[in-house]
Amino acid sequence: MDMNEAKKRINELVETLNYHAHLYYVEDTNEISDYEYDMLQRELKELEALYPQYIRKDSPTQRVGGAPVSIFAKVEHKVQMGSLQDVFSFDEVRSFIDTVRKTVDDPEFVVEPKIDGLSVSLEYHNGEFIIGSTRGDGFVGEDVTKNLMTVKSIPIKLNKDLPLIEVRGETYMPKDVFFKLVKEQEDNDEQPFKNPRNAAAGSLRQKDPKIAAKRNLDIFCFNVQQIEGIELTSHKQSLDLLKELGFKTVPGYVKVKTADEVVQQIEKIGQMRFDLAYDIDGVVIKVDSFTQRESLGSTAKVPKWAVAYKFPPEEKNSRLIDIELNVGRTGVVTPVAVFESVFLAGTSVSRATLHNQDFINEKNISIGDIIRVRKAGDIIPEVLGSVEKHGEGTFKLPDKCPVCGSELVKNADEAAIRCPNVECPAQIFRSIVHFASKGAMNIDGLGPQIVRLLLDKGLISSVADLYSLKPSDLMELDNFKEKSVNNLLTAIEKSKNNSLDRLVFALGIRNIGQASAKLLCDKFGDLENIMAASADDIASIDGFGDVMAASVYKAFHEKHMIALIEKLTQCGLNTKYVKTQVDDRFAGKIFVLTGTLPTLKRDEAKALIEKYGGKASGSVSKKTSYVLAGEEAGSKLTKAQELGIEIITEEQFREMIK
Repeated sequence: MDMNEAKKRINELVETLNYHAHLYYVEDTNEISDYEYDMLQRELKELEALYPQYIRKDSPTQRVGGAPVSIFAKVEHKVQMGSLQDVFSFDEVRSFIDTVRKTVDDPEFVVEPKIDGLSVSLEYHNGEFIIGSTRGDGFVGEDVTKNLMTVKSIPIKLNKDLPLIEVRGETYMPKDVFFKLVKEQEDNDEQPFKNPRNAAAGSLRQKDPKIAAKRNLDIFCFNVQQIEGIELTSHKQSLDLLKELGFKTVPGYVKVKTADEVVQQIEKIGQMRFDLAYDIDGVVIKVDSFTQRESLGSTAKVPKWAVAYKFPPEEKNSRLIDIELNVGRTGVVTPVAVFESVFLAGTSVSRATLHNQDFINEKNISIGDIIRVRKAGDIIPEVLGSVEKHGEGTFKLPDKCPVCGSELVKNADEAAIRCPNVECPAQIFRSIVHFASKGAMNIDGLGPQIVRLLLDKGLISSVADLYSLKPSDLMELDNFKEKSVNNLLTAIEKSKNNSLDRLVFALGIRNIGQASAKLLCDKFGDLENIMAASADDIASIDGFGDVMAASVYKAFHEKHMIALIEKLTQCGLNTKYVKTQVDDRFAGKIFVLTGTLPTLKRDEAKALIEKYGGKASGSVSKKTSYVLAGEEAGSKLTKAQELGIEIITEEQFREMIK
């Protein structure tokens, strides 16, 4: 094959593959089998490898993600990516429609599902995808073009070469992809995403596009922000055009005239919401005519020509079958409701935490009752209370540990009850899982299932025993091969060199998290000094109180902790702390983080603040120096504004640390 033939064949393959990809990812249909598609793509890859000069930007081989970026560039939106006013009842919907009718004659409305994802802008010049960006604060977003290129339903080249079009869409993670990702995160002892929206946002902000590509994001487009070459007069016309151009548009949009028709559409969408392959959190109602929109105008925050109806959380009744008791790593006994399975927010639910005895008393719950259940945020199951009494009285937590039989204790200053037996099998299991977790010693491959296996086989009885494991011990276990044995032992050995603050956190001391473990190490320098410190010395640390200081002092004076630390030291674990602070420009400054930052994860931002001598706090007060705010900042931002505290963006923060 000569060069001209190769170029021609590459073009043919790109056109053919893009046609079939559009059918599959946008039209939800197919004309060829997956195998035939794969064979065509393989041929294209081979030709592109031989003739890289003919690789097209819109080739499907270019959707796997390019080189990682160190930071996302800022993108100024020429047209503001605003938000809508939320309404929560049909009365509010009817009131909105009445208000519109008082201003314009015979308005028509487009009703469409509100996709629960991350809003993005897609900009095309002469029919080619040029830049994609996040919403940000509505005025300035971040350039995530490389990551959006991996979303297969986004056309790289449009069906018509318009001089300019900017489209707004909602990137989302399909439910099946989300559940698979969460399982992988849990298996790897990573903190799982709470819901598909957070997963989509986290995936789109990955600095490595190859990771974003693996997340299988999707998109629905729902608005034309700006356009040249065609004059649009209505919203429905713009959605129809988006379809023609090759975009995957928001599904099920309908144009109606009356308030009754609007309500009927909301009810229809609400009935099918949990059967959808993606999350929706409401319904958007928009005036169709662009001329009428101009007449209606906007407030300082939201347009007057649209509202978003938000679905109330779905609630159902179920019979409480049992209350199980789980013992945590610090001995806390947590009651868990086990009830007859109910279908809520798209999944079957049969368990929910009951927190503690005070919660059970407040809700008047006993086994056999009919209880009211819902999913908080459509994700986390929760019990609202007993609605029909069948059990006798109110359930009482036992006096003895359900695992080891020790007498349970309750401190006056907390609602929880605890098993005081540090040798309790349940506590040992959970303490080892915590010790190996990502935020602690980060022993890759040592998840709950492996810990349980090692305990059941008698190979370990404490975290110190991990460092005495031999290849021959592990080779006898099911599903362990030479490679997996070597990987686990290497990860365990590597953990010996972790920073001391990781070890302190891994020890599982009550009231001591990652940040406070670092403060301890900053103050005392090594483990020996921490153990020798008095409660008053510890309480003098800025950010510590008497309760935290007492927890640390007590923990390091318990016989089992002293014996454990002695063993860990003998095993060669690092007990010295090396400060990573660069300078003290933030000395005495307290930062509070809120919202989703464009490029920095929360842990990364905290590390940078501490690197320059500052402190990251979880709550806003008069002592707060700065609030570092990202997208969808919540109540912390509001409180900061009320107190007159300086609010900074990530860009401003980066300027401060240059």
